Amino acid sequence: MTIRDILARNLRTYRQARGLSQEELAHRADIDRTYISSIERCQYAASIDVLERLARELGVKPAALLDDSQGP
Repeated sequence: MTIRDILARNLRTYRQARGLSQEELAHRADIDRTYISSIERCQYAASIDVLERLARELGVKPAALLDDSQGP
């Protein structure tokens, strides 16, 4: 599994666990919704700045979004 796959899986998991749509998370993190969709589909790589903003809005440490021990 690539780091993009791990980020996509963890981002989707944390977002859904908090009951947030891509649009709501994007609004809170001041990111375009299509960018979040692209990250979750492994089309774009997130910068560390974007990773930090997403983690903040999801209430997790940025490293949690890259943790490969959380999934299958």
